[in-house]
Amino acid sequence: MSQQQSVNQARASIYQLLSSLFAKEVDHQILHELTSAQAMAFWQQLGSEPSFSHDVEMIVAKLQTLTSDKALLELAADYCGLFLVGTKHSASPYASLYLQKQASSDDDQPLLFGEQHQQMSQFLKQSQLQVQSEFPEPADHIAVMLAYVAHICVNQDLAQQCEFVQHNLANWLANFVNKVAEVDQGSFYLPLARLTQSWVESDLQWMQGEL
Repeated sequence: MSQQQSVNQARASIYQLLSSLFAKEVDHQILHELTSAQAMAFWQQLGSEPSFSHDVEMIVAKLQTLTSDKALLELAADYCGLFLVGTKHSASPYASLYLQKQASSDDDQPLLFGEQHQQMSQFLKQSQLQVQSEFPEPADHIAVMLAYVAHICVNQDLAQQCEFVQHNLANWLANFVNKVAEVDQGSFYLPLARLTQSWVESDLQWMQGEL
C-alpha cells in the first residue's frame, strides 16, 4: 500500500467513526468497540492534534462513565432528544435544514426528502451505494454524508473528494454545531459535533494544500 493509500484509509476510518456515532445511539456493542485497546490508541492519536484534543478528551471521558445500563439509557435519551424528535429543542441532522434558504422563518420543519436528499441520493447511486434499509432516514442525514466521504476517500481522487466535502458538508456544519450547542444538555454530542466540524475543516484544508 502506498503512503497516499494509507493516508486515505486513515482518513476514511475517521469519517466512518464519526458517521457511526451520528447514525444510532451508543449501545453495549458500540461502547465495547469504542473503548477497546485499539480504539483507545486511535482516540489518543486523534487527540494528539491540538485542535481536536479538547473534544476527544471529553468524548473519551464520557465513554468511560458509561458503566451501567442507566448511563447508556441516559445517553440514548440525549441522542433521541437531539436528533430524532424534530422540535425546536432538537438539532436536526439533515443538511437540508441548514441549506434550505427558501424555508419560511415560521416553519421549524425542514423539507425532508427534498433537494439535498435527492442530490445526495444521486451521489450514492453514482457510486452504486444506497442507504441501508434499517436506517430509514433521508440521504442528507449527517451520518450518511460522513459515510459517503469515507467511501470516496478510498475510491475517488482528491479533487472529487475536496469538491464534495466543500460543497455538501463543510458549508453547513458550523450551523449544525451551533444548533447542537444551543440544545445539548449532555457532554457527548456537542464535543462530537465540534470534533466533526474541526476534522472536516482540517481535512478540507489538507486536501486543498495537496491539490
